[in-house]
Amino acid sequence: MRIGELARRTGVSERSLRYYEKRGLLASGRTPGGHREYPEAAVDRVIRIQELFAAGLSSAKVARLLPCMRDADGGPSAVATPRLVADLAEERDRIDRMIADLVRSRETLDEVIEAARGEGTVA
Repeated sequence: MRIGELARRTGVSERSLRYYEKRGLLASGRTPGGHREYPEAAVDRVIRIQELFAAGLSSAKVARLLPCMRDADGGPSAVATPRLVADLAEERDRIDRMIADLVRSRETLDEVIEAARGEGTVA
């Protein structure tokens, strides 16, 4: 499939797809006319890349992680190095800290909302 179709099917801009290629996250072949051509598996690959970016991983970490994942189901393969596992554990810990911070923020907002609602009512 061509880059426009991959962009349409994944909801990712053509510019982002070219960036993914430049960073080694995605590969394409070329038609005789020089147009990019992607295999069907590129759809799963792009979706996986987007999920990893959404988790807060940098493109460098995504590039190191992708060879350790199977695109079709997103599960791990057996090629992760101990260093990559340690890096990913650090990322998981960072995400856990962010979640805890967000929960505290939500609790604070809940308290403010509750107090504001209580002030607005007449007994």
